Amino acid sequence: MIDERSAAICEVLRPGRMPYQQAWDWQNALAEARGRGEISDRLILLEHPHTYTLGTSAHDEHLLLTPDELARRGIETFRVDRGGDITYHGPGQIVGYPIMQLPRAGETLRADVIGYVRKLEQVIIRLLADYGISGQPIPGLTGVWVGDTKVCAIGVRINVRAVTKHGFALNVNTDLSYFEGIIPCGIRDKGVTSLASLLGAPVDVEDVTARLIAHFGDVFEREMLL
Repeated sequence: MIDERSAAICEVLRPGRMPYQQAWDWQNALAEARGRGEISDRLILLEHPHTYTLGTSAHDEHLLLTPDELARRGIETFRVDRGGDITYHGPGQIVGYPIMQLPRAGETLRADVIGYVRKLEQVIIRLLADYGISGQPIPGLTGVWVGDTKVCAIGVRINVRAVTKHGFALNVNTDLSYFEGIIPCGIRDKGVTSLASLLGAPVDVEDVTARLIAHFGDVFEREMLL
């Protein structure tokens, strides 16, 4: 079992580009270990090949490509257990999967899921501010937005032991044309953007990652181990 000091530690794991199924299986294994108190918190930061994932609220009609078109473009699809609708993962995007034990409070001893999502949004908002970009949440929606365009999608799941899975997908140098194959998050009247699009030039992913890790540690009050 982890000790009191380890409870304030979050180890950062950076495997590079990883197929979605492999990453999902890894998340599940780490979440089980975290729930048993065998490991401290983890933050997985990686990149996926071209992938569409459909959450628990997804509608089939929000996937606009046929199976043949998906195969031709090399895009895999997965139905997953996170909240939300459909989104895209792919090269040029930083995907973060926090595996964290949330505190429980109140008579029901439930984790504060909304508070957790708000903290994830704050991590991204602080990161954007480093680049002179004003990001914000939109009431009633998840993720981080710049105007009416989403730069970071968020979809999470909290298991019965109050351990988090899934997380956020930040568009850095992402090819946004892949979002044209879906109705992102099921929202028809808003767009999608990236850091590169907002800044007018490709962005150094290593710099973004370093800043993201630092802000994550500050917001969640964790010592980040690289």
